[in-house]
Amino acid sequence: MEPLTEHRPVHGPIVYGFLRLPKTAAARQTALTGALAEYCRSHELVLGGIFIERGSATSAPSAAFTGLLDVLDLPDVYGVVLPTASHLGPKPIAAERRREIAGSGVRLMFVRDNRTSRRPPNRSRRRNPSSAPALDAET
Repeated sequence: MEPLTEHRPVHGPIVYGFLRLPKTAAARQTALTGALAEYCRSHELVLGGIFIERGSATSAPSAAFTGLLDVLDLPDVYGVVLPTASHLGPKPIAAERRREIAGSGVRLMFVRDNRTSRRPPNRSRRRNPSSAPALDAET
């Protein structure tokens, strides 16, 4: 009898990670790499590799970013995953890098999206049932 499809190994979409780590401790690199791997695992993505930019890039075409762009041209690549948008570099460089990634036709995903973390906290409070005004026993 043939096994069910759900019991066969299925490979999810392939993504590549990118980290910008100027002067970073090994523990931070390990933590960020683990965060990318966990994000991919929880979203059923296959992490094909991680490109790490070590220096402080002053222009968009660093060796690590060029390598990332090269693999994005491979067939079946779904996207790029980063811990946050700041890993693309300073604003002018990040804008250019976003355009280049978008031009390759893949998705750009962030483990933690900075735009949502900048929203003010929700100030609405739920009323605790124990703090509700007591009703008269006779009503």
